Amino acid sequence: QVQVLESGGGLVQAGGSLNLSCVASGSFSSLPFMGWSRQAPGDLREVVASMTNGGSTHYAEAFKGRFTISRDMAKNTVYLHMNSLKPEDTGVYYCYARPLSGGRFWGQGTRVTVSS
Repeated sequence: QVQVLESGGGLVQAGGSLNLSCVASGSFSSLPFMGWSRQAPGDLREVVASMTNGGSTHYAEAFKGRFTISRDMAKNTVYLHMNSLKPEDTGVYYCYARPLSGGRFWGQGTRVTVSS
């Protein structure tokens, strides 16, 4: 079992920055994938970014150039650095972790609100 806990959400003005953190804990040997998804009000959850334990990254088109994902392997932590935030970036940001044993484990989410 893997527990995932996000932190760092909040209220920010458009054009500002915010950093999210997510730590995974529990019983696993490694986490090949960790990433972030977002659910905007009234919308389905969508991919934001992901990163392998080898350092490969993937970003959804809407976030390229503004968001940066990074990981601290030793701490089983993934970060999302969000710059040039827009009101449409508002939503609940969920972290997930995929252990080598399979499955995908989600956190409870952290809310980000970008005011215009």
